[in-house]
Amino acid sequence: MQVFRGLPPPLLSAARRCALTIGNFDGVHRGHQAMLALLTSEARHRALPSCVLTFEPHPRDWFARLSGRPETAPARIGTLRDKLAELERCGIDRVVVARFDSRFAAQSPQAFIDDVLRRGLNAGYVLVGDDFHFGARRAGSYAMLDTAGAAAGFDVARMMSYEVHGLRVSSSAVREALGAGDMERAAALMGRPYTISGHAIHGRKLGRELGFRTLNLRFGHPRPAAMGIFVVRVHGLGDGAGDAPVDGVASLGVRPTVEDAGRVLLEVHCLQWPAALGSEGGYGRCLRVELLHKLHDERRYDSLESLRAGIAQDVQDARTWLAAHPLPKPQAAGGV
Repeated sequence: MQVFRGLPPPLLSAARRCALTIGNFDGVHRGHQAMLALLTSEARHRALPSCVLTFEPHPRDWFARLSGRPETAPARIGTLRDKLAELERCGIDRVVVARFDSRFAAQSPQAFIDDVLRRGLNAGYVLVGDDFHFGARRAGSYAMLDTAGAAAGFDVARMMSYEVHGLRVSSSAVREALGAGDMERAAALMGRPYTISGHAIHGRKLGRELGFRTLNLRFGHPRPAAMGIFVVRVHGLGDGAGDAPVDGVASLGVRPTVEDAGRVLLEVHCLQWPAALGSEGGYGRCLRVELLHKLHDERRYDSLESLRAGIAQDVQDARTWLAAHPLPKPQAAGGV
């Protein structure tokens, strides 16, 4: 999958039209997946590469900061890394990550059509959601886009909402489930367990002093949709793609007992450290951590000894939950 920061080079866009969809795709949930499946199908039938135009920062992040109220921006479900990984899994050929700034926000609907869709991306087919608006003050509508497409020579289609058990699947619904700690509902909306990935980095080594060594992953947004203490499974600590995940317990948040910096970290303690890694073998690896069950919110402990006792209880509670929810056994090859 090709990834472009900003519009691709003019020669690339001019050489071949694309089948395009547009959106933030935070979480790449089942509604997004259905749209991407339709896009890739249309692209294949038209012999065009499939392309996603997405934005960083999220437009609502940008407008919230502009208004001086960053706390009004939506919590972030996934990092850009995780979004790109899921888009690739969905079979997308090309992703354009456009920087959302004052210039982009000020574009008129017609300028967006002319400068981005036609000249910038050379769209031959454009698929949008049922609530799609574009241009300054969201003045552009589906009807306007459809009319412009007919005049400019690109097809426009709209996909209606995707529902699960009669409920509309949306990023807002996923955020609500994660905020409530309902990881089962979030997984149902996303079609997979909620996952955070990243490279394991060194921390303050406080976990080792407490007897619970951790691997740390940065979450590059100040307000993740999920926060607290979780039962997790960690992928990426083995030597091959078929290696089994490692069970663990993790803290996602700002570590109120030991740090007031406000940065968000995912701190993962593996319940059984892979001996083959040695003491330092996990650092630098790109890990994928599935958050399976929430134990409780972050807590501020009054001493390191209290923190140690709290972590010990979390480890025991994680073991209890995992014993009641074992991993499914892999099916034997060649079976019926």
